[in-house]
Amino acid sequence: MPRPIPGSLKPKIPTRLLLLPLVDRVLLPGVVTRLQLSRQQDPVLLLEHLLRTLDSKQLSKTVIGVFPIASTAVVVSKGRLHDHHGNNSDNRSRLDNGSGPKSDLPGASGAKEFKDSVASSSSDEGIFVGTTPFGPVHPDFGNAIGSSIGPVVLPSWRREGGSKQSVPRQQGSKSNSQQNNVSTWGDLLKTAVTLDPSDLHPIGCAARLVRLERIEGGFVVVLEGLTRLKLGRIVSQSPNLEADIRAVPDFVVDKSDQILQDQITALRAVSREYVALLLSLKLPMPVLTQLQRFLESVSVAPGQVVDLLTSSIEISYEEKLAVLNAVDLKERIAKAIEFLAREVQVLTISQNVHTNIEGKLTKKQRELYLRQQLNAIREELGEKDLGGQGDQDEELLQIDQRLADANLPSEVQQVADRELKRMSKMLPASSEYNVIRSYLDWLADLPWSTSTHDYLDVERARRQLDADHFGLEKVKKRILEYLAVTKLQQMRGDVKAPILCLVGPPGVGKTSLGRSIAAAMGRMFHRISLGGIWDEAEIRGHRRTYVGALPGIILNGMKKCEVNNPVFLLDEIDKLGSRGHRGDPSAAFLEVLDPEQNSTFTDHYLNIPFDLSKVLFIATANSIESIPGPLLDRMEVITISGYTFAEKLAIARHYLVPKQIRVHGLNKGGVQITESALVKIATGYTRESGVRQLEREIASVVRAKAVEYAEFREQTVCSPVHQLGYARYPVTMASHIHGGDYDDSKHSQVLDYRPHVLIEDVETILGQEKYVSEVAERIPIAGVVTGLVYNGVGGGVLFVEASQMPGRGLLQLTGSLGGVIKESAHIALSWIKSHGYELGLTHHQGQNVMEKADVHIHLPCGSIPKDGPSAGITLVCALVSMFTNHTIPPTTAMTGEFTLRGLVMPVGGIKEKVIAAHRAGVRKLILSDRNRKDVMADVPANVQNEMVFIYTSCIWEVLQEAFERRLVVRHQPKDGPQVVVDSRL
Repeated sequence: MPRPIPGSLKPKIPTRLLLLPLVDRVLLPGVVTRLQLSRQQDPVLLLEHLLRTLDSKQLSKTVIGVFPIASTAVVVSKGRLHDHHGNNSDNRSRLDNGSGPKSDLPGASGAKEFKDSVASSSSDEGIFVGTTPFGPVHPDFGNAIGSSIGPVVLPSWRREGGSKQSVPRQQGSKSNSQQNNVSTWGDLLKTAVTLDPSDLHPIGCAARLVRLERIEGGFVVVLEGLTRLKLGRIVSQSPNLEADIRAVPDFVVDKSDQILQDQITALRAVSREYVALLLSLKLPMPVLTQLQRFLESVSVAPGQVVDLLTSSIEISYEEKLAVLNAVDLKERIAKAIEFLAREVQVLTISQNVHTNIEGKLTKKQRELYLRQQLNAIREELGEKDLGGQGDQDEELLQIDQRLADANLPSEVQQVADRELKRMSKMLPASSEYNVIRSYLDWLADLPWSTSTHDYLDVERARRQLDADHFGLEKVKKRILEYLAVTKLQQMRGDVKAPILCLVGPPGVGKTSLGRSIAAAMGRMFHRISLGGIWDEAEIRGHRRTYVGALPGIILNGMKKCEVNNPVFLLDEIDKLGSRGHRGDPSAAFLEVLDPEQNSTFTDHYLNIPFDLSKVLFIATANSIESIPGPLLDRMEVITISGYTFAEKLAIARHYLVPKQIRVHGLNKGGVQITESALVKIATGYTRESGVRQLEREIASVVRAKAVEYAEFREQTVCSPVHQLGYARYPVTMASHIHGGDYDDSKHSQVLDYRPHVLIEDVETILGQEKYVSEVAERIPIAGVVTGLVYNGVGGGVLFVEASQMPGRGLLQLTGSLGGVIKESAHIALSWIKSHGYELGLTHHQGQNVMEKADVHIHLPCGSIPKDGPSAGITLVCALVSMFTNHTIPPTTAMTGEFTLRGLVMPVGGIKEKVIAAHRAGVRKLILSDRNRKDVMADVPANVQNEMVFIYTSCIWEVLQEAFERRLVVRHQPKDGPQVVVDSRL
């Protein structure tokens, strides 16, 4: 039978003590714990009394009684928790600082949490410190095991909703329990609390006040358990709870008690197994060494060892209460063996799971796992918010996680690992640290393996293109061909996107076609404007050695799209800057736009390959003349010609008018522009290949109708509208305006709103016509001939004017002419000189037609540069008309080059020139016979039906058709080819 420890060896415990109730909390002898209490609670009155009446030395010698009490026994006087036994528990907070009710995991919370908790044991926050029993509890125990053991730090778990908790570390810091997530007495209630002393547990623990600090909103108290107490009579309840108590003596081990010795042996065995499991978790060696030496003293003081062990492992409030009640040493050891065996079993399972998982982790995942543990440890130590190493490690962890989520290729992963390792060894304040951080951010943000699913339904794409664009059949056909080929290539796993280049004048829908292609395929769309880029680094990026270096516009677009297969529209590629001291931007695109090379595109900033082979590049240009040959060779050119007049009307009717009505806030049908009004707008106010200006004019008409509709809704004419000038041309008032000032007296009320826009309303709204017919209303003049041109904005009509004056045979050319067209003028004049006698310009063959005359050739619109090889026959006809004084009808136009032998050569841009001639009112067109195929293939049928095409092969045929066979030729060629006339009139 064990003997009680002699009274001389026990600490002096008074028979009457002030009591401190702990809600759902048990303090065992030999255990040091820290509590945070709010000023709003009754127990704080005791602490305020002690702090006010005692100094620090007296406080450290003060002993109080600590007794458990269940949370259901707490009654709130002003709150929702009223029932003495918890019948109304809606507002009840569970107090659980590590020894409350069981959490989700029984016993220890697993290998990782145990390891984290013990690793953070150097902090005095939220841990249990088990001191060696040679302190104030039993002086002879310390002599028995030696004073070299020192304090033993044991792990503890603070749980609230399944997560670890912590309390503030230093005095004066914010201690609001809700803000710091600390489960304390103050967390339970926020109003006055009433205790029933009969609900106090009969067994408690004497505790020494190790430290008592005043903090904002309450106190922090550190208590050291001394010995068990039995509650006696309650002496006082106000202002502080005081009662008679009786100390329960501990027992000295009786070595003759075989049952007790067997229990101690079993406790030692399970304890060693417990320590072995802790060793496998690679906990800090000083902690394990102290724990091992402490457990070796189990044979000397098994009761104290049991109390400390049961406080260190996670058991429920009821189980700790059973340990407190176990005054009998054998019963206490039996419970400790049961709890430790369960803890060993949980740790074994956790270790097996941990081992199986860790064996499957890659090196990268293991490093991430360890960094998470390190971050959790620093968080427990309070280092996370200090702005130092904790923040840096968290930043490294976030970057590492982003890189892992990016699914980088192996080559890129090696570079990222190397840079991340360098970054971890640098101080955050260094400039190189931020450079590497920016570099890794780019690596993590680029879409290395993220793609969108392609919708390769040809019929769906056809509907999409038809809904967005009118006409453009050739372009639509090529896009559908690409989708069909891509669909077949995907079945074979070999997909190479072509590089398309849409060439055409402004306003014909090149940019919007790119958007439609992206929508039809279900891909992201990104537009890059290349106009005015002169620096190669804008394409390839700057090297990281430069301050503020960034990747180029290609990788920047990939980052914005967040997928590796978007549709890139390279807008205005013909406006790229030429070669200079900053490199050649067009040469930088040679790698980007080469399907054989762009799978390894290397940006100067990243300096690692990036795959662009899945990107569909679509370039746009107004003219291919300024595109370098090597770059043009890498693209498939699709020409988009200007719209015919009929196509413009259809686009305006079906697309532009409904769009402008919607944009300006009117309902469908709120503006109805008649067909004749649309024709007048298109002919009198626009002169372009596209429809941009037409859309602007339609928008002006719709705005005028919107003003009228607003006035109609208000039923009055508003003076600010009059001041802005809108009141001068409301459509419904057009009949009242006769060129004078607006008279408010005539229009005191707004007439009924009329949505129709008639042809007579157009001029009222848009003003006088801006353009008149270029050729239809011209009168024939000798020396003036209608020619055709083709430039970046489409086709057009250009008049060639020739005039002679007395002189010495000089030729003067004006009109901003280029070298090619100047050569054509000299060739034309030389041919006329050599054939002056046949043309009837001289009396004999040896006479010079320009013997006493100078010739001046001028092409109007001198501010516009002009050049090209298609004005030869036009120049000849102008000179012949000038010398013979014969006129050519303005409605007859021509285009073509010729040689000194008189052969007519084919030229380009036939479709654009024909459409421009048709738009200008030309009805007869003279071309080279070799351009017949271009007319038949490209010119719309309605244009062919309204014009006469003359196909010629020599200059004599051109002259006969141009002058309508009125030109008298002395020696007409005998075997010349026959003139071919093609007319559908």
